Amino acid sequence: MTVEESSNYRKLVVWQKSMVFADQVIALIETLDTSRKHYRLYEQLEAATTSIPMNIAEGQGRDSKKEFIRFLFIARGSLFETLTLLEIFKMRKWISQEQFEGLENQSNEIARMINGLVKSIAQRV
Repeated sequence: MTVEESSNYRKLVVWQKSMVFADQVIALIETLDTSRKHYRLYEQLEAATTSIPMNIAEGQGRDSKKEFIRFLFIARGSLFETLTLLEIFKMRKWISQEQFEGLENQSNEIARMINGLVKSIAQRV
């Protein structure tokens, strides 16, 4: 498989949407100003949110459909981790209910897309 062939992940709408989602979460983190800096939580949120598109891309670049599915499950887990951290940020009032709901809506769409892609790939295994 060439790099050109393996970069087909860029054509996946779920990858595109997860990239936008990650960018929005990082932009939100950059605006946070708490009285006590919680850099570890910020770093964990950045790691979790960027892990979503990275695992989609890595899985697509693997040699088998089973491996791709495994990486899609990892991406979905990172999505849920991101959402959990955002819940904590909302509870701490570091982000508003509206900010949370907007990101939660996006994450729900991405989760549905990942689930659909897994089902589509699994039917062809």
